[in-house]
Amino acid sequence: MTTFDPEKFEDKYAHYFTELQQAYKNAFNRMNDRYDSELVHAIDQQVLNESEPFYEGDGEFRVELPEDPYDRLSNVLVERERFEEVLEIHVEEIETELERVFEFE
Repeated sequence: MTTFDPEKFEDKYAHYFTELQQAYKNAFNRMNDRYDSELVHAIDQQVLNESEPFYEGDGEFRVELPEDPYDRLSNVLVERERFEEVLEIHVEEIETELERVFEFE
């Protein structure tokens, strides 16, 4: 396990690419087990692929989403309210996984 350095996280893809992939993958797998896999896959591929994780300090992370995430969906029919609910849970899972992968949890 790489020791976490907040300053290195500013260039996260150079220093922590493997850990970021692991956190996103763990969150995806957990979500895919609990929710409609078609929706989870669409969120992963059409919204979260453009998300950006940030380190907030004190062992906490935040995932910033692209603008208008619902409008990014294609080939999936889902009500906006349901989409937003599942997306919010998915983002929380990613943030939790980032904390776990970087051993803050």
